Amino acid sequence: MLKLRLGEAPGDIPSQVDVRRSAAPPATSLDGGAIDRLIRHYANGARITRVHSAAASLGNMGKAHQKFDEHEELCGMSRMFRLDMDRGSPIERLVASLSEVPIVESACPNYVTQTPFQTAVANLPRSISEEEAWETRDLVFASEAMAYEPGDPTVIVGIVDSGVAPHHPEMSRRFRSGFDSVQLGARDFATGVTLLGDIATADTKPIDKFVGHGMGCSGIIGAIGNGMPPGLAGECSLLPIRVLGAAKFPGKTEAVGLGAVSDIDMGMKMAVDLGAKVLNMSFGTADSSLEPGMPKPHGDVVQYALSRGCVLVAASGNSGKEEIYWPAAYDGVIAVGAVAADGKPTPFSTRGSHVALSASGARVVTCALEGYQLATGTSFAAPFVTAAAALLVSRGQRRSYALGSEDVRRLLTDTATPWPNKETVGYGSGILNAVAALAALDREVDSSPPAEAELDAPDIADN
Repeated sequence: MLKLRLGEAPGDIPSQVDVRRSAAPPATSLDGGAIDRLIRHYANGARITRVHSAAASLGNMGKAHQKFDEHEELCGMSRMFRLDMDRGSPIERLVASLSEVPIVESACPNYVTQTPFQTAVANLPRSISEEEAWETRDLVFASEAMAYEPGDPTVIVGIVDSGVAPHHPEMSRRFRSGFDSVQLGARDFATGVTLLGDIATADTKPIDKFVGHGMGCSGIIGAIGNGMPPGLAGECSLLPIRVLGAAKFPGKTEAVGLGAVSDIDMGMKMAVDLGAKVLNMSFGTADSSLEPGMPKPHGDVVQYALSRGCVLVAASGNSGKEEIYWPAAYDGVIAVGAVAADGKPTPFSTRGSHVALSASGARVVTCALEGYQLATGTSFAAPFVTAAAALLVSRGQRRSYALGSEDVRRLLTDTATPWPNKETVGYGSGILNAVAALAALDREVDSSPPAEAELDAPDIADN
């Protein structure tokens, strides 16, 4: 992945979207100078595409690389390129050399992240009771919150994950069309890693047939409630964005999700451009796994989403350590830890000063690709907070009160159920209390002064 400095990016490099749908061929030259010479020296050439499309040109076949606006330019969306080279090319040496070129702002390998981010997923046992199914919801006051605010269908929740099973009975007519940004190929991985599904043709439908991670998150946010508790986001709309492909590792039977940073970034921007107001990001990369000096993943697209007024929620991680995962650790992202049904932090929940609050994340009843599952991990704590954020945005719209990302974070953290033990640190301000956040918003609206226009309105009687 190569990012050029502001004003240095050529305008004719096609976007990945157009190359995938055969509307344009990839470029073979970037600058006609030092960059191209280095690519030829280390890798015998490259296939070059723009990672992102311009929001104003999404429907313009073959021209998605045109009409980037000021936000997209400043956040680097128009200046980020993906270079695909032959297997065996010395990527690290190329990255080091490219980083020395004056017009290059950053260069880094296109890292691959792995999920499921959960620690355990199991088929739902038939013996589980309705009381047990509601236990994790009661902890965050889900039923009270849904009775308080039903959610607004115009509020779109982007689920950036492994894709969904759109015909699941719990999700009937719940999903918007969405998008699939996965572009993994067998040559991207070591021998023995088996990619699942059709990887020979481009497909933009966000359908998951192997992993089920995205469906677990989707059920918590938006299930109808036929065979499980309903999703906390109520009537809010769901936008599935598939950024993680499916694969099996040698000696393993369970499929996992794998996603290249460029594919994840592309999917996140697409979610924003398709109207998502709240994004659930149950994935992450440990800072310790990155090469020293390399750019942190997802930084530019996080800033882009925040500049567009989006609320970003991310799982803190499942390492059980005090450490940083990206994108959870970025300023402006609401990082979520996990608690068990007894309200105590789970031993696997990654902690740190960047964690905003925690939510239910152990043995959560939710959707599987078929039927239901018991899901455990911060991956499934984050969707509770995402759903609560969507309800807050819905409530704000209902009351003609604009909420920014920081407003949502403040309401959620200020009203969280505090930890009974003061020594509980690193897991945020407390446990999500969705109804208390909604009530706090109403109090804030009721106590706000009249709009300036009202204060300055002329007295008709005096005229």
